[in-house]
Amino acid sequence: MKTVRNGAFGAKTALLCGVAIFASASPAMAQDAGDASASAATQPAIIVTGTRQSDRSAADTVAPVDIVTGEELTNQADTDMSNLLRVAVPSFNVNTQPISDAATLVRPANLRGLSPDNTLVLVNGKRMHRAAVITFLGGGIADGSQGPDVSTIPTIAIKQLEVLRDGASSQYGSDAIAGVMNFIIKDAPEGGMVSAKWGSTYEGDGDNYQIGANIGVPLGDAGFFNISAEYGESDATSRSVQRDDAAALIAAGNTAVADPAQIWGQPNVNDDFKLFANFGVDLSPEIELYAFGNYAERNVDGGFFFRNPTNRAGVYAGPTVDPATGQPLAANAGGVPSVLVGDLSLDTAGDCPAGIPLTQGGGLIPDPTILAVVQASANCFSFVELFPGGFTPRFGGDLEDYSFAGGIRGQVLGGLDFDLSYRYGSNDVSFFIRNTINASLGPNTPTEFNPGGYRQQENLVNLDLGYEIPMGSGSVYVAAGAEYRKEKFTITPGDPASFALGPLAQPSVAYPVGQGFSTSSNGFGGFSDNAGGSSTEDNKAGYIDIEADLADALTLQAAVRYEDTKSFGNTTTWKVGALYKLSDALRLRGTYSTGFHVPTAGQANVINVTTQFSNGQLQDEGTFPLFSPAGVIVSDYVSDTANQGLGLARPTLGPEKSDSFTLGMAGDFGDVTFTLDYFNIKLKDRISRSSTISFPAALCYLAAREGVATACPADFANDPLPRTADLLAQLDTAGVIDRNDFTGFEDLTAFAFFNNAFDTRTQGIDFVANARIFPIPGGTTRATLAINYTKTKVLNADPTISAGRIRQLEENLPRWKGFLNLTHEQGRFRGLLRANYFGKFWEAHLDDDTLPIDAGSEITLDAELGYEVIDGLEIALGAQNFLDNYPESNPWAGIAGARYAVTSPFGFNGGSYYIRARFQW
Repeated sequence: MKTVRNGAFGAKTALLCGVAIFASASPAMAQDAGDASASAATQPAIIVTGTRQSDRSAADTVAPVDIVTGEELTNQADTDMSNLLRVAVPSFNVNTQPISDAATLVRPANLRGLSPDNTLVLVNGKRMHRAAVITFLGGGIADGSQGPDVSTIPTIAIKQLEVLRDGASSQYGSDAIAGVMNFIIKDAPEGGMVSAKWGSTYEGDGDNYQIGANIGVPLGDAGFFNISAEYGESDATSRSVQRDDAAALIAAGNTAVADPAQIWGQPNVNDDFKLFANFGVDLSPEIELYAFGNYAERNVDGGFFFRNPTNRAGVYAGPTVDPATGQPLAANAGGVPSVLVGDLSLDTAGDCPAGIPLTQGGGLIPDPTILAVVQASANCFSFVELFPGGFTPRFGGDLEDYSFAGGIRGQVLGGLDFDLSYRYGSNDVSFFIRNTINASLGPNTPTEFNPGGYRQQENLVNLDLGYEIPMGSGSVYVAAGAEYRKEKFTITPGDPASFALGPLAQPSVAYPVGQGFSTSSNGFGGFSDNAGGSSTEDNKAGYIDIEADLADALTLQAAVRYEDTKSFGNTTTWKVGALYKLSDALRLRGTYSTGFHVPTAGQANVINVTTQFSNGQLQDEGTFPLFSPAGVIVSDYVSDTANQGLGLARPTLGPEKSDSFTLGMAGDFGDVTFTLDYFNIKLKDRISRSSTISFPAALCYLAAREGVATACPADFANDPLPRTADLLAQLDTAGVIDRNDFTGFEDLTAFAFFNNAFDTRTQGIDFVANARIFPIPGGTTRATLAINYTKTKVLNADPTISAGRIRQLEENLPRWKGFLNLTHEQGRFRGLLRANYFGKFWEAHLDDDTLPIDAGSEITLDAELGYEVIDGLEIALGAQNFLDNYPESNPWAGIAGARYAVTSPFGFNGGSYYIRARFQW
């Protein structure tokens, strides 16, 4: 395991131990809590999601609601919330996200095949704030999404999770298109739990541990305080092979190349601390004061792409040179590839060779004679002097998340229900990148950088009212309310070296356009001062929601919501639904609803530069707002047919809107219950990060339009283009642009933006069945079968959306997914066996559709056996994927070193095992 830093383990372990010791001091509560649990187990499951009534059971809702208990989430091998949900909710998908920039820190998850920010996440019925991370590399489906980070919720704190599988924007507001996930936090005024778990993979890496505690404390006779905390760490894994180019370097005699040069696997997660507190007290028999909040932090450290010491542009790749002198010489005249050499004197040209010829080891090793000349000269420098075997950056960040919610609710005026609440949430990510360089600084470059960070802050005020009106043999419940939500997205600039335009890139007398070395921290450029700042968005909303039990057999629901946004106008959404009881055992239900999702302040204003693999090479890709100087240039290029423009529709960014309906049935036959539901979601004007567009081509277009002389070819699309830095310098000199507006963008080869570029239709079926089976005297056996089928079709795609991106949207997630879960309790023994099915999927490896992986379906098996050693203390042994199954082998493994398909829906670590001790009372 990794060494824990800064004494964090000691402080947080002390807190956990304090919770546990304080809890253990109240053993008399254990019997009461056990009796309450046993009684509750025989009652219908009461839900609060998708309904405004307080006594509605999951069996009597007009839309399907799944209930996942806290025990189901904790009785598993994994310690990550997203991975736990992957095998608890069939339509929930998440993968490992290796080498995915900020998405490695907060992994995007998909419900019913849609983007992460098409699912509304609630905690205790209140909207959870978004994560600061925007997913730039999301495997097509999640590109550009900004959803909440559910991994900040400690699993030990969860009483139950309610998943509403239906559109609910009219009930809850923006984002509730795919559905709603409502995490209900434990509220017991007594009892508690202490747990400790350790595990590892079959291959011996990925060691992980987690310790946790929960305690409920009564506040007199009318209140409670319930607090939960977890602390854990997990080591990185590696499922890599040596890259072909790195292997060739080693074979040629380069002993400085690492093996493997690039690692594919889960990242290191250090100091993963989570705290959640829940409070409530009755001010009177009808009115309750309540509050809850959380604090979480963690450090994540993952890998990046290997920088080849012979051809990484802007660092190593030099011009073709004379093999004898290292001076420029065209390839058709006998010139050979070289390693770039910088002239540190800056004011005279010709002091140094232009490049060190690659003449040894089959053209992979620098010529030793000219390398010696460079090393001996104080004015000459090449990065093979610092990193002769190339380098692989390490990227990660420190995440901090906290929130507070408080309110008052109850009943006044003889039956008027009310709930007035306020919630504040903040998510802050500070990035770091190590083992890398700012090449333009030459030998003075740091090798560690703070590129800056993102912060998301949200304020939310809600007023909900409700009144039940008796009507004949039934009743009508009328709910109404208002909401105000304000969010702020902030970009924090990085340290100056992380975005500096150093001397080897700056224009000088001898080098008018610089010397060809790249700027900014290589791999993840720092946010410059002009990129920093805050952007805000606010929403005002009002709604009416009516549920009518007109007869014992019929329930109707209707809702309408008006929402007005600062930047994107207003919208009205609505929903109707009905449930009809054919008999006491069988119900029919259906809904029709409209929905919407408004661009976040982050999506509308974010600036980002990252490195991505494309056409066999690394390239720097930027994402900028359409209104920024760079965004205006590209918008003009996209929409203009003159001067080699693309002649497409001008990109715009606005809300996405949905129409969806569900139709299903539910049965309850005593020992057997089931639900079967069909869903169909038409999502129009989907918000996403566009496919990339050539930034040099856009600059060439601008130069041609403005009559600026450049080295741009006549055909922007097919002929080689000048360097971005050269074009920016020429356009700045001509007065067409201000180069300061493009600080940190000098090495961009591709550009993307947020826009509404396509529609989709997503439809499928959910089937869930529960049964009590195989009665054994003195024991209980239960089975759960859950199956999801989801199919997405891309419609009306903008021409800038590539065919590969469309296929990712349609086929990267498996269409079929499900599990069969068997549990048995016999005296002090408890056992679990689960079979998970993941259907076939298609991967554009490295986001390149010329590197396809057609991956077949897979079944994995999980098992756990627990024994209660003494009253309340259980020891459990378990294994996840105990047959050690892996996804499809990667036929393109030699290109970047990934042994398996990296977007596998069940990961690619293989089997793992664990041991857990848990004491509860």
